[in-house]
Amino acid sequence: MEQNEQMELLGGGLTKGRGGAIFTLTIIGQIEGHQLLPETVKTTKYEHVMPLLAELEAREDVDGLLLLLNTVGGDIEAGLAIAELIAGMQKPTVSLVLGGGHSIGVPLAVSAKRSLIAPTAGMTIHPVRMNGTIVGAPATFQYFQRVQEQIVTFVAANSKISRAKFLRYMMATGELATDVGTVIYGKEAVDCGLIDRLGSLHDAFSELEAMISAKKRTDEKKSVEISDRL
Repeated sequence: MEQNEQMELLGGGLTKGRGGAIFTLTIIGQIEGHQLLPETVKTTKYEHVMPLLAELEAREDVDGLLLLLNTVGGDIEAGLAIAELIAGMQKPTVSLVLGGGHSIGVPLAVSAKRSLIAPTAGMTIHPVRMNGTIVGAPATFQYFQRVQEQIVTFVAANSKISRAKFLRYMMATGELATDVGTVIYGKEAVDCGLIDRLGSLHDAFSELEAMISAKKRTDEKKSVEISDRL
């Protein structure tokens, strides 16, 4: 099986257009962590996505990454690991939230250098929580607080929303029926600074192509400067 075919099996595809070669990666369903989820649940597996992102960053025939998000959230550590990899890429990256970018999907949405959201798409912001049995001890709640702080810090550093406003969304009461938190949709996500702009698939490609062109011009300029010094 060819390299590009293997990449397509992992939920993506390489498109070559006028602006350059763009790899489209989908983050769907639930982000799967160290525990296997039932076969009836659509999942994005971090052991597939993480090495794929490393390969995309290293490949010279890939100019940019388009991230399509429609996720309910999932494993916090796995989601943050993927988000950190995307945020650390030098290649142009654009995210587009479609349907929903909930829970740990929020850091994933803002991890790209430019983020877009469809007008009808929603994003759920809530405190860190865990399913199943936990030890009811102060150390457990301290751990939750530290993990939550990592999420808040990452989102504030990779978007225009302030820490204070993001925390207000996270700790709001009366918005979710059985939980603390807030659901925001397209325009509000942009107005609060969490997402850069409203947009469609065409807009996402246009943003990415412009970023790729700008990067190529910058790289060419640096190459000329180095040649002149030599």
